[in-house]
Amino acid sequence: MIEFSRVTVTYPDAARPVLSDVSLQVEEGELCLVAGPTGAGKSTFLGAINGLVPHFTGGRLSGRVVVGGFDTALHPPRELAPVVGVVGQDPLSGFVTDTVEEELAYAMEQLAVPPDVMRKRVEETLDLLGIADLRNRPLRTLSGGQQQRVAIGSVLTAHPSVVVLDEPTSALDPTAAEDVLAAITRLVHDLGTTVIVAEHRMERVAQYADRLLYLPGDGSVRSGSPAEILATSPIAPPIAELGRLAGWSPLPLSVRDARRVAGPLRARLQKLSVVGRSLSVTGSALDVRGVVVRYGDVLAVRGVDLRAGPGEVVALMGRNGSGKSSLLWAVQGSGPRSAGKVDVGGADPASLKPKVARRRVGLVPQTPADLLYLDSVDAECAQADTESEVPAGTARALLDRLAPGIAGEAHPGDLSEGQRLALVLAVQLASAPPVVLLDEPTRGLDYHAKRRFAATLRELASQGHAVVLATHDVEFVATVANRVVVMADGEVVADGPTKEVIVASPAFAPQVAKILAPQPWLTVDEVAEALA
Repeated sequence: MIEFSRVTVTYPDAARPVLSDVSLQVEEGELCLVAGPTGAGKSTFLGAINGLVPHFTGGRLSGRVVVGGFDTALHPPRELAPVVGVVGQDPLSGFVTDTVEEELAYAMEQLAVPPDVMRKRVEETLDLLGIADLRNRPLRTLSGGQQQRVAIGSVLTAHPSVVVLDEPTSALDPTAAEDVLAAITRLVHDLGTTVIVAEHRMERVAQYADRLLYLPGDGSVRSGSPAEILATSPIAPPIAELGRLAGWSPLPLSVRDARRVAGPLRARLQKLSVVGRSLSVTGSALDVRGVVVRYGDVLAVRGVDLRAGPGEVVALMGRNGSGKSSLLWAVQGSGPRSAGKVDVGGADPASLKPKVARRRVGLVPQTPADLLYLDSVDAECAQADTESEVPAGTARALLDRLAPGIAGEAHPGDLSEGQRLALVLAVQLASAPPVVLLDEPTRGLDYHAKRRFAATLRELASQGHAVVLATHDVEFVATVANRVVVMADGEVVADGPTKEVIVASPAFAPQVAKILAPQPWLTVDEVAEALA
């Protein structure tokens, strides 16, 4: 179905090719996972499948890419549209209509699908992705996760032979991600659709994949079965890292398979103690009382109380649309707030001038590109240093820790989603405000980048900063959070130490906790430290 023959892609002024002499085949009906470090060329690889590379992106492509019998060099993306459906990293930037139902129908309108068929497919897709209740909602009023499901649905309605998904579950809560992956696997097994998925959260997809394409970042692509590649891959999900630590062979890819072989490991760990992550908090860096957020008739946040002490990392979790982002914006002061009070160092950020408020509360939004407006990475970093009144090079040093190797002269718009997020994190964290708010901060980051980011957050916390992060990334929460607050329908339904809250939840428990239950282990690092 997809064939790469000695493909090399080089962008103008690039020091080396992004893809170099790549040859591989993806068979019809395969679910193929594409993985690799941030900036390794995954988006370029996906773009080559539907002709966006190089027809839209520019640069030079040598070699040959054939998809469903069409040579992408001879057929531009518009001619490949009936064959290849693509869902990008930023759903909102790809929408062309105003409401959910219109967006689902748009691609079929362009392909001249008969109206009665269009209607049937829209209904099927609404049910398949669990978004029937969003049918008439304006797209801009949806949460990031809801937007992502609509973007996937808008591609599925056209019934393409190949579906290309770039980070399809990055903004979805664990349950919604499982629903989307179930829908994708149904397409593969029931219809024989070929699906290519690039995903940093490999723990969600690896067990379903027939093939893993690993891009190490040197222009090459390794192709093989997931178990084969993950046995030696520098980047691997927690289940694979635990398997390598325990010496399991073959490497299990699902929690069920891992539990079947984990008995001896659980027996060893039974005699060992977990290093605690409890924190004695004195004082309050952030005090939120009775915050209410309303959008017209929709009550997004219902009288929420939230406190975070100096040095505390609090994870805000909950299904898509539960009010997490609305709460963060209300706390920061830029978002609407119908009632309630916010206290940061004796002042309400909403009552302060933006420059003053920024030094008290920093917020990294779900769409980080909204905060970037200059024409180079170096210019953004220099401007952040100036506005934050910190020594020159502070923001750049933070960026190099989060995502090393980004060229200073690169335009922010040319960066991958993960690199762009790292840049915004560096810009916002340069001023090191007492309270840091992060909305889905690990989207687009590989496992190594997340470890570096976790170290940065722990360093901030050790200096007395309070961190509140809204996220669906349960593995990251298990690594960095002292406390977890779970929201549902705009209300707080759970608030407690990380181990107590997420281990007790089938949806929010990390892979290690599921494999080693009922023992209270959360991460591979905890297990390795105990065994050592």
